Amino acid sequence: MAKQRISYVPLEKMDAKMRREMERCQREGTPRPESSAVRAHVPECFWAFANSWRDIFKNGVCDHSIKELCRLYVSRSVQCEYCGNQRSIKAASSGAVMEDHVRDLLNFEKSDNYDERQKAALAYAEAITWHLTTDDAFWERLHTHFSEPELVELGCFIALTMGQQSWLRLLNIEHHQVLAGTSASMAPGFEDAKALAEAKASSEYWAKSGQADSKKVA
Repeated sequence: MAKQRISYVPLEKMDAKMRREMERCQREGTPRPESSAVRAHVPECFWAFANSWRDIFKNGVCDHSIKELCRLYVSRSVQCEYCGNQRSIKAASSGAVMEDHVRDLLNFEKSDNYDERQKAALAYAEAITWHLTTDDAFWERLHTHFSEPELVELGCFIALTMGQQSWLRLLNIEHHQVLAGTSASMAPGFEDAKALAEAKASSEYWAKSGQADSKKVA
């Protein structure tokens, strides 16, 4: 296993409020405890992310399932295994995000698994992630499916998760290392440390397969 680059802050060094948030991460995931334990080195970073995640991912004005698809699109694009092996409990329980759909994310325009609203949101994520040039037709498409407040929230969320995932992938952190013993917000087949290790060893693991191919930007 690759060497971890920034340590986890032990729970006993956190104040009571931070420990309560860590316990919520243990119960609910998104974020999972490990990434929160890294951000805990700087309480302001810990709370800036926790509060933003709550307000513009879990809650907010735009459909949560749309935001979860965009989060997973970013995971596949930047190849953040830590984030890509998680699923939002809220989105999964709604039935709006299926595993077959996740496999199609990098080819969303050609997939029959997404409706036009979802494809428009993923096009937005694609343009932000890959620094694509946009035109009037692109924005007309977005305005057809989303209000301006939804576009603001979705854009801010995509930018937040892209930045965090681009950073977390460098740290070599792994699930089931902090407050272990919970499967909260883990993708199917990654529910515990043993299952995670087996899934990552498989030749079908998404980060080894074509699902993680880098997009060629013209």
